[in-house]
Amino acid sequence: MRRRGRVPHRVQLDLKAFIRRFENVHPDHQRIFRGAFRVALFLILGKAAGALKEMAVAYRYGISDAVDAYQFTLTMANWLPVTLVGSLSVVLIPVLVKLRRTPLHERDRFIQELQGITLLIGIALAVLTAVAWPWVLRWLGPGLSPTVAGMTHELLFAFVPVSALLLIAGISAARLRAHERHVNTLLDSVPAVATLAWVMLAATTSDNVGPLLWGTLVGYTIQVAWLAWLAARADGGLWGVPRVSLSSPHWHGLLTALGVMTIGQVAMSFVGPIDQYAAANLGDNANATLGYATRLLSLVLGVGAASVGRAALPVLADVQSRGDIVRARAMALKWSVLMVGAGVAAVVVGWLLAPWGVALLFERGAFTAQNTAAVASVLRWGLLQLPFYFGVLILVQLLASQGRYRIMASIAVANFALKAGMTLYLAPRMGAEGIMLATSLMYLLSYACYTLVALRQPPAAPPKGGVSDTAAPVQAKGAA
Repeated sequence: MRRRGRVPHRVQLDLKAFIRRFENVHPDHQRIFRGAFRVALFLILGKAAGALKEMAVAYRYGISDAVDAYQFTLTMANWLPVTLVGSLSVVLIPVLVKLRRTPLHERDRFIQELQGITLLIGIALAVLTAVAWPWVLRWLGPGLSPTVAGMTHELLFAFVPVSALLLIAGISAARLRAHERHVNTLLDSVPAVATLAWVMLAATTSDNVGPLLWGTLVGYTIQVAWLAWLAARADGGLWGVPRVSLSSPHWHGLLTALGVMTIGQVAMSFVGPIDQYAAANLGDNANATLGYATRLLSLVLGVGAASVGRAALPVLADVQSRGDIVRARAMALKWSVLMVGAGVAAVVVGWLLAPWGVALLFERGAFTAQNTAAVASVLRWGLLQLPFYFGVLILVQLLASQGRYRIMASIAVANFALKAGMTLYLAPRMGAEGIMLATSLMYLLSYACYTLVALRQPPAAPPKGGVSDTAAPVQAKGAA
């Protein structure tokens, strides 16, 4: 008779065999796997905090004017800083990886100058956001009611400083990722936790945006301070006191790459505002419906693909810097095929569970069963992007590590053109579901383009200085 509590002998053998097979895998694959596991763990914890925040917002506000205003302001005020951080991270991380092999004083000077330039740009961006907001409402929010437009002005008290804080946080996160330390992924949830606390403790009516305002501002402030401290520890105690200068030799290739990178990244960054524009013109709180579906979808996108993508870039950059270009290419293609398969499985499961998941997370308080049906329908169309998003993200990291930024920029511009055209065509005919379908078609084009480029012979040598002189972007929202 088998004693209780003992693990069956066959299970023990299977586990040992799995461990032996894992140990026989190439160390670079192991680095990506371990990094992806840590990122996925942090993402799950972070996304859980984000889901709790969304549940709290749904409970307090439902689909209302306040959520419309919050979603619109969040997208419009953050799109430019998020774009810049996305561009800079992809170009910067390979440079920071190479800096680990340079003299200490050289690295210190570059970090100080990087912090100084980032702070200067952040302040300029905050001022630009505040000054340009009336034109943003006029051009991109003509369908918003006067009440919603007024709420967006209130929310600017948080989102103007946040536009600068996002840049500073992005630099600290890149420094951590260059050391293959991914705790920044967990700290991405700090704003959500702060907003959750404020909404649950201070929200009394569905037309009061104060809790959303203060939760956002306090959360991002804490996140920036925490990331700066961790980045300083990772760099051996270097805080990088801001210094406004471009005297470091590492700026030359970086600025050239960043310039081209930003072209495509800016094009892709308009995807969010276009979605908001199309949803605002649909009326009937379509912004809020799309926002709930998008944030639920981001849980799957983040855990499923961003974990591998974030872990892969520093590893692929390191492999490229060692001159092993063929191995880097083969690694990325294998991971890409694996991720496409995972994406197909996620679509099937997600399509079946969408109504149940939306009801579980949101259907309480002001969020009704009718709201659940609307959000679940939009979510299902959004799920179609998963295989292509999962598969392309690792290929984006491959091309970034090779410094092939000009090709990346061209793909990004093509993606934006398709997305804009299909959104404007499908949204009036299908509603918010059409907006999601346009996004799925965009990722299909992206995956096809990146696969064709990756299958071509890669550059004969890694780009000098860690970045190419032909730069350009990864796509928005991780958009590949």
